[in-house]
This record gives sequence, structure tokens and C-alpha cells, in this order.
Amino acid sequence: MLNHIVAIISGGSSGLGGATASYLIKYGARVIVADLPGTFEALSTKTSLHNNATRCNLRFAKTDVTSEDDVSLALDMAEKEFGEQVNVAINCAGIAPARKTLSQKVDDDGTITHRLHSLEEYTKTINVNTVGTFNLSRLASERMAIRERDSDGLRGCIINTASVAAYDGQIGQVAYAASKGGVVGMTLPMARDLAPFGIRVMTIAPGLFMTPLLAGLPTKVQNDLAQHIPCPNRLGKPIEYAKLVGSILQNPYLNAETIRLDGGLRMPP
Repeated sequence: MLNHIVAIISGGSSGLGGATASYLIKYGARVIVADLPGTFEALSTKTSLHNNATRCNLRFAKTDVTSEDDVSLALDMAEKEFGEQVNVAINCAGIAPARKTLSQKVDDDGTITHRLHSLEEYTKTINVNTVGTFNLSRLASERMAIRERDSDGLRGCIINTASVAAYDGQIGQVAYAASKGGVVGMTLPMARDLAPFGIRVMTIAPGLFMTPLLAGLPTKVQNDLAQHIPCPNRLGKPIEYAKLVGSILQNPYLNAETIRLDGGLRMPP
């Protein structure tokens, strides 16, 4: 059971974050879902909000993860609604634009047109995926630091979401790969920073998962993607990400590490 958990999950309305929210609530955790406005309806349906236990253990906070005020208000909600500061922060909010650093188009008349990756799009990706992760992590750690220590001397756990793109970035993933590489890179130093406070820091680097983005692709495309995954030879299921979160939370000796969750996938160019 996870009824000692008070968690905040960014991007928790759908995909990996939504599966994690539902999983934690199922096992007794109290959860604040911090996501953009208009994203909560799907999770409300999946978690059966007519169920009294779920209704008592789930709250929504309209949150832009790059906003200090928004994240602080979401963290305030945990204490106000559940009577405790958070002891778990899970970063799932992210965007994944596809754009080459430089591409070209050849017209029928032979004219070549170049297209540069926009600086605005690159900056936005870094801000949401990397800066947003750091923002929630740092603000949540401040709340965790005033909690009582448990029998292991621990006060909380931060779980970040990177991607196999941090290691195997594909063509057109320069911004996304850089942003997720930043998440991997902050894991060890953040864990070292927060160790004196009894706060663990872990990162999960998922491979190809059946999130809403991939679920919207044609079946043939999904099958083609799955062929790159050695074993099991299929796309990952969001519940498998959620179960790894559960394992991390229940194993206090896991710290300062990034775990690839990808079925042995190594992405081709």
C-alpha cells in the first residue's frame, strides 16, 4: 500500500503521468495532478471519480510547470486538501517537437529552400522539459525538507522523466534530445544536493510507449515502431511506467540513477 504517499504529478492528466496518477491512487496515495487547463477530463473518466475513495484522494491544479507561482499554488493545494506537505514529486510534463537543425526542400524547378530549426521552438522545449522539471523539483524539495524523517532518515522522493532520446536522439529530435539529456544530467547532482535533507532523486528514461501521441498513429506505423524493440517486441504500456514508479517509491535504496525502461531498444537514426 502507498497510503503514506502525498504526490504531485506534472502532466498527470494523460499518458505516463495519467497512468501513474491512477496507479498511485489505486494503492492509497493522495495525488495532486498539476497540468494545463482543459486536460483533466480524460483522467477523471479513467479514475472513475464517482468512486468515493478516488474522489477523496485526487485533486487537480491548473499548472504551467515553468511558472513558479503555478507550481507553488499546486504544492499549497496538497497541504490544504490533504493536511500534509508532498513527499513525492513526479515530473511527467513535456513536449516533443520534431524538427531538424537544418532541412531543405527541392522544388520541381530545382530551387532549393532551406529551413532552420526555430530558436523559439528549441527554447520552448528546453523550458518545458528541462526548466519545468527543475522548477517542480526544487519547489517540491523545499516542502519535503520540513517533513519528519522516516526510519531510513528519508523525507521524500523526486522522480523525473527523461527519454531514451537522451542517449539515442533521432533525426529531428535535437531539441527534445537536448532537453531530456538535461534531465538525465541533473539527476546525480540534484540527488547529491538533496541527500542531506533525506530526499532521493531518480529518473526514468522511457522508450516507445503507447501514449496518446503514438495511439493516434495508424496501426501499421505502430507495428513498424514496435519492430525496433528487442524484447518484448511491442510498444510499452503506460502502466509499466507507473509500476516502475511504484517500485522506486517502495525501494529506499534506489537513488541518483536513471533507469531505461525500453525493452532493450536502441533507437536508429
